[in-house]
Amino acid sequence: MSRIDELIEQLCPDGVEYRTLGEIGSLLTGLSGKSKKDFSPDENALFVPYKNVFLNPALDLSYLEHVSVQDGEKQSRLEKGDIIFTASSENPEEAGMTSVVTVDPARDIFLNSFCFLIRPSNQNVLHPEFAKHLFRSKAIRKALAKTASGVTRFNISKARLLKIPIPVPPMEIQEEIVRILDSFSELEAELEAELEARQEQYSHYRDALLSFNEDSSIRQVALADIGTLRRGKRFVISDYVEKGIEAVHYGEIYTTYSLSATETISHLPESMAPSLRFAHKGDVIIAATGENVEDLCKPLVWYGENDVAVHDDCFIFTSDIEPKYVAHCLLSSSVAELSSNRSRYQQ
Repeated sequence: MSRIDELIEQLCPDGVEYRTLGEIGSLLTGLSGKSKKDFSPDENALFVPYKNVFLNPALDLSYLEHVSVQDGEKQSRLEKGDIIFTASSENPEEAGMTSVVTVDPARDIFLNSFCFLIRPSNQNVLHPEFAKHLFRSKAIRKALAKTASGVTRFNISKARLLKIPIPVPPMEIQEEIVRILDSFSELEAELEAELEARQEQYSHYRDALLSFNEDSSIRQVALADIGTLRRGKRFVISDYVEKGIEAVHYGEIYTTYSLSATETISHLPESMAPSLRFAHKGDVIIAATGENVEDLCKPLVWYGENDVAVHDDCFIFTSDIEPKYVAHCLLSSSVAELSSNRSRYQQ
């Protein structure tokens, strides 16, 4: 039996208590009555920007911006234990992202107008460090997403949000959960640092091995001289189905896949097959668009046994050259710089 199980059996033998967010505390809104001129680096007060809330389970009090707040204004000041929610997003899954104030602010800090917060009425009910993990958990995130509605922008219904039940175990159990999860967070940070160092090492040796000067005896050729390039065919995310034709969207090359793949996370209906264009095993799928020119031409080598449908913002490169060698070349700094310069010229 784990330490958590022992504590639950000892402290709440009838099960963990659940309370709605409305029962836990009161809802407060962000800055109001402000115009564009009130926001500049020279203003007298600090506020929490939307991105700080979106990105950080525990609020980063070093990531603040300036706003004008005069004496006597009725604006909500942050306190330790506050649970901050983003009020809207472009999709329901990212609406209602939370960030918890886990320390006492050293000075007055206000909340941006695109967020709101719930302030627990009793600090002994919900440990702030426990809350930062709880509100980013899969179950609570799913419940929060269900409170959002909209078409192009999804807004949180505060009335529905206040009805969400959350587990409120005894404080000793909350502290034990925090201890365990924080230890994993520390390990994750160490692994991320190690991964970053390895990626820098890879980039260094990749560029050293694949950068040939013009005087080199190594022949440099265009992709068109050693293979064929075909553009993918259009499909949209709303076409996706749970099972069907394997498909690669250009955005997934940046966010999901590494250098190669044998299966996809996305699928299209079989009925779309005549309108699609496919990559075969050993082809290199090359992203043709991105948020900045430096990221263009990111490759993905397809090693799946089945042909894969490719989005129209990608090229399919077929040749007799080792596909992973092609992919590494496309990632090298010399080729990336050439692609970037050509893209700027074309624009």
